[in-house]
Amino acid sequence: MGAQDAQGTAGRLRAITEELSDRFYERADVVRTLVVTLLAGQHSLVLGPPGTAKSEMARELTGRIEGAAYWEILLSKFTAPTRMFGPIDVAALARGEYRQVYDGRATTAHVAFIDEIFKCSTAALNETLGYLNERIYHPENGGEPIRCPLIGAITASNELPGGEDSAAIYDRLLVRIEVGYLEDPSNFAALVRSAVSRPVTPTRTTVELAALQHAVTEAVPATGVPDVIVDAVCTLRAALRRKELVASDRRWRQAVRLLQASAYLDGRPAVAETDLSVLTHVLWDSPAQRPAVEREVLHLVNPDAREALDLADTIDELEAQLDAMAGQSREALSEWVIKKAHNQLAVAGRRLEALRKEAAVAGRSAAAIDRVNGRLRAVRARVLTEALGMDASMVQAEL
Repeated sequence: MGAQDAQGTAGRLRAITEELSDRFYERADVVRTLVVTLLAGQHSLVLGPPGTAKSEMARELTGRIEGAAYWEILLSKFTAPTRMFGPIDVAALARGEYRQVYDGRATTAHVAFIDEIFKCSTAALNETLGYLNERIYHPENGGEPIRCPLIGAITASNELPGGEDSAAIYDRLLVRIEVGYLEDPSNFAALVRSAVSRPVTPTRTTVELAALQHAVTEAVPATGVPDVIVDAVCTLRAALRRKELVASDRRWRQAVRLLQASAYLDGRPAVAETDLSVLTHVLWDSPAQRPAVEREVLHLVNPDAREALDLADTIDELEAQLDAMAGQSREALSEWVIKKAHNQLAVAGRRLEALRKEAAVAGRSAAAIDRVNGRLRAVRARVLTEALGMDASMVQAEL
């Protein structure tokens, strides 16, 4: 497969990313990160409460890979290894043969979705680790290890691991993505309308399994990593260590392939500073650490994004004030909007718009700015609906 074909694959993956971002509200960064993780041949964790479209996103993304064997499972503490990797062939057992049936199980899957990953049973733990780490499965009868064609696994959980066994799995999931419920009331209103309106058949771009495999094994590893990027990664590591945020050498090394995958997805022959933003999903252990990691990454990558995060603090403070005023009179809420909230949100909005223009002129990524702008829209919508009493269906025209 030549360079032109490789770029065609990247283009199809970009189209898939855009289509899924349009379908799943407030999930553009999540979708792109999942695609980048697959291209890097790595595993991801989507962490969030029930009902945040974790499994639906995974199914829709993996369903776009034509020819791929897909496997999914909801784990519990009682899930046996044979249910994951291949049940015993009862007919063969009756003939005195001990054999497992692997078709349709993790053993033959190119892409896997494992829900409630941290509820993996003790009995299945070692095999699951071997599956994720080395793409191998050791048969129950002690035969030769089976090599599995797994490109990458998307996993999901409602909570962080609670014990040493599940922590071992957590360590093997390179990318960790937080999701929450929809913040923007106008997006929520659109979600509600979608439940009662006649569905429109969406554009559905796909990519061939062979093309994806070539990208993972050939095109992505061939993406250049300039010395300036190596220096930036070293600088980032030192900055995080000063904040006592320490990642293993293995995690840093694996992260390089993510940078290459990000550049490949954007159609670039070499990693650029903008690709470093994907590391915000790699270098934290607990969600409480993520904001500090994000600030250090964006401090290195993008001065526009750094200022945008400062504006995000102002926006978050206003939302906290709105929450604290719950139950107060409409007059008190309106006075707060007029005297404080409206002006601060307007100032933040103008500055974000200016930062986005500056980023465009300089050729820098505006992803972080757009994310903060999304927060601004969500908080502004809450102010309009909760403090001023506007209908959510009317809010969209005001934003």
